[in-house]
Amino acid sequence: MEPAEEQNAGNHTLLTEFVLAGLSSRPELQHLLFFTICFIYSMTLMGNLLICMVTVHPTLHMPMYFFLRVLAFLDISTASVVVPKMLVNLLSKDRSISYLGCVTQLYCVVFLAATEWYLLAAMAYDRYVAVCWPLRYAAIMSSRACLALVLLSCCSGQVVSVLQTAWVFTLSLCGPRRINYFFCDIPPLLVLSCTDTSLYERQLISATVLVIFTPFCLILLSYACIISSILKISSAESRHKAFSTCSSHLTVVTLYCASGTLIYLQPKSSKDAKKILALTYTTVIPTLNPLIYSLRNKEVKEVLIRVVAVLMKK
Repeated sequence: MEPAEEQNAGNHTLLTEFVLAGLSSRPELQHLLFFTICFIYSMTLMGNLLICMVTVHPTLHMPMYFFLRVLAFLDISTASVVVPKMLVNLLSKDRSISYLGCVTQLYCVVFLAATEWYLLAAMAYDRYVAVCWPLRYAAIMSSRACLALVLLSCCSGQVVSVLQTAWVFTLSLCGPRRINYFFCDIPPLLVLSCTDTSLYERQLISATVLVIFTPFCLILLSYACIISSILKISSAESRHKAFSTCSSHLTVVTLYCASGTLIYLQPKSSKDAKKILALTYTTVIPTLNPLIYSLRNKEVKEVLIRVVAVLMKK
């Protein structure tokens, strides 16, 4: 996709680069935000890399931990697409991003977000099979089946990202070139359009429903079946173990659904609120995921303690 050359379009000028406004325009907050975001990003990298290391342990060679490893990789990627540029902008007076850089960043953010949603649906299916069909679990959730689910999630995310990115950048984006956001995303780019975006906004809502609510409905259906099966278990200890196994996944799904829905269902609503939601989605949730999955999972905690003990001895 070639950047548009600057030319007059009526009274407008088509854009060849953009300027990211960042999280705040107040100079006194820039250094505080830099160190805070830098700390959160460091925790994201360490936490998710640790999850990747822990889940390759021989005692955790199960589909659930394979999916968790892929989720950790996606979280690292999501944060790395957004945060480094944001950190540079917090300390730099030049906050520009090229047209191609903006296209690339938007493509990556949408691809990773959509892929993660489909992966969460695959993880819910894994929990459904584990609880409702325990005797057939190994046969149904084979290595080939798990890999196929991950590849299907990636392919679906690719299709969504290509379509959304292409659609946004076929709009006539004209002045001002300032994006009131800290990365290139669909809602702030729509504001720059000098053409009617009502058709695209309706399409975006449809895409949001398809990408978020379709997997979400599948997740809810899976957990309805899971809860029904759990309630039939006579042992209180077994019921508690089954609920605790699924609660981590439900917590993550709720966080993603709340932030993603509020951002994309109303693309031109309050900009400051969207910044907070986008920061939560791209920076905070990737940091929380390792804590949510490790602190609520006995097997992961045990292996994590062993890994940390080995690292400390070295």
